[in-house]
Amino acid sequence: MQFPLQSDSPVAVPTLQPVKADQLVRTYSAVIERCTETGLLVGHVPGFPGAHSQGATLDELQANLQEVIAMLLEDGEPSLESDFVGLQQIVVTG
Repeated sequence: MQFPLQSDSPVAVPTLQPVKADQLVRTYSAVIERCTETGLLVGHVPGFPGAHSQGATLDELQANLQEVIAMLLEDGEPSLESDFVGLQQIVVTG
């Protein structure tokens, strides 16, 4: 799934399709890493079994994750194993 780009903007910015009033919108946080072997971006949703994918670009990865999550949601609301809290930088000296 690719988002159309605005052509009148000096920097191309994806435009999102409007959400219809009767649509249920869910938001999930994904952890993204780059695989050192393949160079691909790999993303997973913490605590959501099966919610993982990869892509060559952030846009491709996001589209792939959206597709996987939508497919998993067809089986019903997931029972999340954990809740994403956030990321934290840890500094170690020595």
